[in-house]
Amino acid sequence: MDTETDTIRPLREFVTGMTAMVGQDLPEAALLPKVRTLMAQLIASDRWLPEVFAQPGQGTYAQHLLHCDPLERFSVVSFVWGPGQRTPVHNHTVWGVVGVLRGQETCDEFEPTVDGVRSKGLTHALKAGAIEAVSPTVGDWHRVGNALEDQSSISIHVYGGNIGAIHRSLLDADGVERPFVSGYSSTVVPNLWDRSTEVRKAVS
Repeated sequence: MDTETDTIRPLREFVTGMTAMVGQDLPEAALLPKVRTLMAQLIASDRWLPEVFAQPGQGTYAQHLLHCDPLERFSVVSFVWGPGQRTPVHNHTVWGVVGVLRGQETCDEFEPTVDGVRSKGLTHALKAGAIEAVSPTVGDWHRVGNALEDQSSISIHVYGGNIGAIHRSLLDADGVERPFVSGYSSTVVPNLWDRSTEVRKAVS
């Protein structure tokens, strides 16, 4: 049976790959396809996500930090929606790649105009395994929610910054753009680096 450390290896490998990638200082157009490849590998299985980071919030979605680069060049987050939960309309201001790990999500697309932010009239469903990108250059405003009525949906997000501490914007209930900083739902992160079990196996 896998230990917790062995189980979490896909996330550790993702973080290692991302750390090497952001160190190359690639332009966004070259970076995003590479991040997509890493994301596809990460969400190929959902067994690695610790249960504590797979829980929705009480009455709202949860945003669990899984890792933040020490230089804040990227962060990895699990977003969890219970039935009926969704985000407000919001932007990101940095690049991001999103992969659906469990369940199914809906995404309503919005765009900035000279008069504010308006709906593009486009909604699409994202099933487990789907990957999409956001950024100010490829499209940065959307609203995401759980498409399922009887279970949670989870997606894994990687952003080009410490997303919980970035000044962003959302639309309030009256459609007025407001500043916000999302923060995180959890106060702990997974232990990616206890590799003692595999090291012991290698020398036994």
